[in-house]
Amino acid sequence: MGRMRWFTRTSKIVALCSAANFINSADRLIMPIAIVPMADIFNWSLHDQGWIHSAFAVGYFTSQIIGSFWATKLGVKNVLICSVFLWSIATFITPLLAHSINLLISCRIILGFAEGLGLPTIFQLFAHSIPVEERSRAFSYLIASGSVGQTVASVLCPHLSWQSCFYWFGSFGFAWVFMWFLFYPKDAYNGEDVIPLHAPKVSQKIRWPDFVLCKALWAIYVAHFAMNWSSYIIMQWLPTYLAKYLGGNAHSLSLTALPYIVNSVFGVISGHVADGLLLRKNWSVLNVRRLMTCVGLIGPALFLAIFCVVDHLWFALILVSISMGLFASNSAGHLSNHVDIAPNHAGTTFAISNTIATISGILCGPVTASLVHYSDGKWMTVFLGATAINLTGAFIYFTNSVATQVL
Repeated sequence: MGRMRWFTRTSKIVALCSAANFINSADRLIMPIAIVPMADIFNWSLHDQGWIHSAFAVGYFTSQIIGSFWATKLGVKNVLICSVFLWSIATFITPLLAHSINLLISCRIILGFAEGLGLPTIFQLFAHSIPVEERSRAFSYLIASGSVGQTVASVLCPHLSWQSCFYWFGSFGFAWVFMWFLFYPKDAYNGEDVIPLHAPKVSQKIRWPDFVLCKALWAIYVAHFAMNWSSYIIMQWLPTYLAKYLGGNAHSLSLTALPYIVNSVFGVISGHVADGLLLRKNWSVLNVRRLMTCVGLIGPALFLAIFCVVDHLWFALILVSISMGLFASNSAGHLSNHVDIAPNHAGTTFAISNTIATISGILCGPVTASLVHYSDGKWMTVFLGATAINLTGAFIYFTNSVATQVL
């Protein structure tokens, strides 16, 4: 099996983009932890909390396709720098606006918009810069770095004041921008072993109906939606669920890092397993993508179904950690499938897919709050619903996916 060598152009791209995704993922996890004390301070109802969570997804939803378009026209470097800088500002000023729920929701929308520019831009870069035999690992490192960011936020935030969480992680984004300009000054872009200012031009004309009518793309879109539905429930509501339903304290909330640690480890392992299978003659690219997606959707579905009837905190954490770990297999499954079927438009197809999948983030907050309210404080319908969506997504992907170029 070929290895990704360090200090090459490919490894620099993966490292820098992974660092950006680390900060991206950490910033979005601060509010689900900080909202536990904030709700008590500002007297927010469960529905208020649901809309605060969903505000992020509203902004994230609006920027996906825009990010792909801007990356092509303005250059991936420019869009990525602006994205990180804007979401860092939004993170840093959140405590200053928390007294007004309307201002806070507006800030969360801006945060989501800026963070939504990141991954489509990175996918555009990966599609043109990462060799096919290294893509599964590159995407796995990228996704795993996000899990590491969530882990760090989960460990640190419960032990800091809620204001400090936003100030610290907002500052990390400013440091990333500074480090970019320090290591990649403007005049350094003349060499070949650097990140390109612009992605290579696409020779194939874009036919927009193809992005909407292609059955293979809809298989990815549905799988991505299913993955995001469960992921948003865990990301947005796990600290609240542990604190309010299982009696967790600040120490217990630090344990919410465990699912993200497991996710990081599984993500890297799944990428290497997928690439190893691809080197075997009896495993096609399609079979590998289907296998990893089914592991990444069906596995979590089963463990979430058990999770909803468990009332022991440690057992619940183990189950949700296994679920998050198995979710990581999707990075070598349907998430990598974009560059298989649309290598010239991977940024655009991912942007569309992430836009559709982000609908789950918009709905997840108020729907979860309503389900818990009408179930007299019980969460079983929330997790069983996620199980059903995951199983449906796995079935649709398995029966309609392809791994040959269609766009």
